[in-house]
Amino acid sequence: MSTIHDVARHAGVSASTVSNVLNGRAGQMRPETLERVRAAIAELKYGPSTVARQLKTGHSSFIGLLIPSIANPMFGYIACEIERHALQHGYRVLICNAYRDRDKEAAFFQDLLAHGVRSAIVVSSLEDERHLELAAERGMTVVSYDRRAVPGDRPGVDHVTVDSVLAARMATRHLIEHGHRHLAFVTVSGVTMSRKDKIQGFWQAVDEAGLRATSRVVDAGPVHQYGDSAIGEIGASCARQLSGEPDRPTGIVALNDLMALGVMAGLHESGLRVPQDVSVIGMDGLFLSAMSNPGLSTIEFPVTAMAAALVDRVIGGATPGDQPAETVFTDVRLIERESVAAPRGARRKSAASPRGAAAKSNTK
Repeated sequence: MSTIHDVARHAGVSASTVSNVLNGRAGQMRPETLERVRAAIAELKYGPSTVARQLKTGHSSFIGLLIPSIANPMFGYIACEIERHALQHGYRVLICNAYRDRDKEAAFFQDLLAHGVRSAIVVSSLEDERHLELAAERGMTVVSYDRRAVPGDRPGVDHVTVDSVLAARMATRHLIEHGHRHLAFVTVSGVTMSRKDKIQGFWQAVDEAGLRATSRVVDAGPVHQYGDSAIGEIGASCARQLSGEPDRPTGIVALNDLMALGVMAGLHESGLRVPQDVSVIGMDGLFLSAMSNPGLSTIEFPVTAMAAALVDRVIGGATPGDQPAETVFTDVRLIERESVAAPRGARRKSAASPRGAAAKSNTK
């Protein structure tokens, strides 16, 4: 592998001259010298060492990204948007599938620090963030997605998230507006903060309508070792179970779009039709929701804006102060498709519920 000194000898110049060309400081250089250096670089196929540059400048152009599982299309979408925005700022992204495992996340922080990477985005909603705080204490700039700041959090970890309570409340109200009185919120075992918030939003809408006695939260079981990618399969299994119950719900709010798609598949396998027999709504705004049959109604999250906020926050450095900074996006939007309709014999309410679409992100 060629070095900068090999290029200098080949071009008949000093190593500092080659460095000036590589770093865009050739404005005062004679054209013939610049051409010799460029020709030598091309002939020797020389590429500057990013490690050496990092050691010299103390700056890494990499951002670590920890996600539960890229097999979940929603997390793949978020990762792509984060990478796209990072590249616009001259940063590249290193991705780790951490499966919401605290030990895996902590180990990846160790790897990042060992390679000089000092910025990380964590797509998780684990309530215990002590391992993130420890990384911040060691000089890492850490921004967490899908989790709110809570009392007891220590400074050093900032948070960017969507208002999950609002999203679930909107989804549940949409079913209630269509006349549904027997409701279920389908989730998985392992209550992360965002899941807990969605359950809270479901119960808020249920209680507003006085439907607590005919509504329930259904725990569809644990995810396996591949994490969130199994949620669709679990949703299908849960739907098959619900289909055989005499008091099955007529309206189902799913934890996310992937689970909602699984629920619709399980209902279909059980001989039930969506929305004629059971209405289903998800949350995320996953692109696949528009391609299902019937099309899935969903609450769309502002993924592009949230990804930009995550990158801007992490490359901007830690926020000074005694409390972690928090940005909560409230501009979620209802996308109405064909998976929700009035149950048999019911009449849709004419009053519209708040959509929440006009609100901007709130920074606390």
